[in-house]
Amino acid sequence: MSDDGDADRSRRFRETALPHLDDVFTLARYLMRDTADADDAVQECFLRALRHFDSYRGPAMKPWLLAILRNVCKAEFARRSVQPMPPERKDEELAADDPPLWQEPQPSPETELLRRRDDDAIRRLVAALPEPFREAIVLRDINDLSYRDIAEVLGVPVGTVMSRLARGRGLLRLAWRKSETPSSGPTVEERSP
Repeated sequence: MSDDGDADRSRRFRETALPHLDDVFTLARYLMRDTADADDAVQECFLRALRHFDSYRGPAMKPWLLAILRNVCKAEFARRSVQPMPPERKDEELAADDPPLWQEPQPSPETELLRRRDDDAIRRLVAALPEPFREAIVLRDINDLSYRDIAEVLGVPVGTVMSRLARGRGLLRLAWRKSETPSSGPTVEERSP
């Protein structure tokens, strides 16, 4: 291919693929559970997408990129399964990550503190979901994909997507309620002499 053809291909790729970078990174963080690994997975995803960009024929770039990312992450998990795994990150480390991209600035420090606490709790709860439910939740509720696009990314029927979303949301609701319920410590009467 000529230099002009390469430049045009690169320009078209940048215009169609790069607007989805944040969404791809968001899914990568939830799948890889580590920001540095997510960065590597996103980079590999975009390299593969660029390499195969000439064969891309679909109208929806985002599902195509997310499917590539999912394959990259699965390949990485398969590679790691034959190597000793590093210890998982603690909840405090997950909470220390950057705030989500969808978070809007709040007018008061108190409101910001409460929102950050809730966002951190939701991130931890989503990260703790079993993988099939976590993927479905992230693709639908964070990346805003349609059920059909999620089915395409995951390689499952639409009914399975709907089932995973319903079960995943139910698990999140249950986990949220448990996290919001005060621990069963001594009552006021029990603490009084």
